[in-house]
Amino acid sequence: MGNSDKKMIGFTGIGVGAKQVKFTISSRIELINEAVVRAVEFASEMGFSDDDIFGIDMAVRETVANAVKHGNELDESKNVEVTLESGQEGLEITVRDFGAGFKVEDVPDPTNPENLLKENGRGILFMQNFVNTVEWHNHPEGGMLVKLFKIL
Repeated sequence: MGNSDKKMIGFTGIGVGAKQVKFTISSRIELINEAVVRAVEFASEMGFSDDDIFGIDMAVRETVANAVKHGNELDESKNVEVTLESGQEGLEITVRDFGAGFKVEDVPDPTNPENLLKENGRGILFMQNFVNTVEWHNHPEGGMLVKLFKIL
């Protein structure tokens, strides 16, 4: 499974009327919801519909949970960095962990019949279906960087 098959969006980032919020959480399961609540509030202020808010909630929840559990391996000394950025086109959410990273291509496709009962890959499928674009990058200073984009 590579990057999302959906059309890439040219997100221009901070511009007129744009806003950016950055925060970090410790790699603790109980803090995942804090990141989700902040993202949902940010998206609500931007004017996303209830259906879009639900999708953003699910995508952020999965991305942050993956960063905490798989990226940082529940190591509370490692943080998860979250950036929420509004632009004219929509919302960009960036989540960074400080783990070993991975290649998204190596994750089994959960829609392939031979993988239907495997647990791996479902979260990536969720993310791809709830936002318009998902990108995965190994950060040059270590860890994984996941960018989610939702059109407004």
